[in-house]
Amino acid sequence: MDNKISSTRLYGLDTLRALAIILVLIYHYRVVVSNELLFGFITRIGWVGVDLFFVLSGYLIGDQILRAYAKKENFSLKHFYARRLLRTLPNYYVVLALYLLLPALLSPTYTAPLWQFLTFTQNLDMRPMETFTHSWSLCVEEQFYLLFPLMCMLALARGANPVRMWVIIIAGFIAAILIRAYMLNAHGGTQITGKDYYEFIYYPSYSRFDELLPGIAIALLKNYHPSRYEKLLRYGNAFFVAGLAGCGWVFYVFLNLAYTQETGTSTWTPVIGYSLLAISFALLVMAALSPCCWLYRQKISGAASLALWSYAIYLIHKPLYQLLEDPVKNLGINTDGYLGMGIIVLISIISGWLLFRLVETPFMNLRTRWFPSNNKTAQVPAGALKE
Repeated sequence: MDNKISSTRLYGLDTLRALAIILVLIYHYRVVVSNELLFGFITRIGWVGVDLFFVLSGYLIGDQILRAYAKKENFSLKHFYARRLLRTLPNYYVVLALYLLLPALLSPTYTAPLWQFLTFTQNLDMRPMETFTHSWSLCVEEQFYLLFPLMCMLALARGANPVRMWVIIIAGFIAAILIRAYMLNAHGGTQITGKDYYEFIYYPSYSRFDELLPGIAIALLKNYHPSRYEKLLRYGNAFFVAGLAGCGWVFYVFLNLAYTQETGTSTWTPVIGYSLLAISFALLVMAALSPCCWLYRQKISGAASLALWSYAIYLIHKPLYQLLEDPVKNLGINTDGYLGMGIIVLISIISGWLLFRLVETPFMNLRTRWFPSNNKTAQVPAGALKE
């Protein structure tokens, strides 16, 4: 395997993934380095890049597993877990080691026990300003990788129809909304503190898992209702416009109505806002999968590479922001301006590429050699990286 971009990659999904990592880079620059709104409202709303990653993961992983069940392939739970671990753990351990080796520079307040980082459970009681806080989203995804295949085994065993999966998806949405409502009410309601908001609503998996569900729903539609799915794909541009409109409205709500000095935290914005955000992003994913939509057809220069490196960039960028701020200032460069930001972000992207090239790629080569597919017997040729 090499790190060339596959000719079979879906450009629309690459564009969305590249957009997601760009949004995160912009948002965390404000959080870690400069409070300046260098990109206006995008600087404040950039945290939604993680939510877009969730929807994309729900679709990509859901498609792998549901396709195997729909086509009655010989799906191997062992192969799936092995492929996921070889994909996600090496980069993660390198960055975790960086945090553990440089506690004075990268661990400002509190570090969770090592066993939580090793089991991806640190997000269940995480608070702002702790060590490696952006790992919360990795916890959500790793727990998803663990539980979703088991859920499919129970719901789709012996050629069962997909009704049970649709019930699970709908019930999951309702459950997540009810959980967020309960957590908000239990920890201060409209007067909830920022610390409690992050600890009980923003970071934990039980409050955010529903954002994976719209992607799973697309994969379920594609693999169990193919004729209906193909008909829907004819309306790719309509999905694109609807997705943009939905995102615009949800962004406005989070930016302007989620919290005010007069009324405190809005009751309904955090309760249903994350679900509506994920649904809006799912509409864009549908557009990206539709051959009639320009998002599907348009290959944006650099987007495929950013998409390919996005996991490594996501892991490494925040500690590098912390480490690079003072050296850049010592060079007489203002980190509150575009030049300082450009230097720090560019170094973070290059470092992400190095992490991808030196750590991720060798393990992906091993994955292709040892576990070439999620099926027990099927073989796929070594080639471009797959999700």
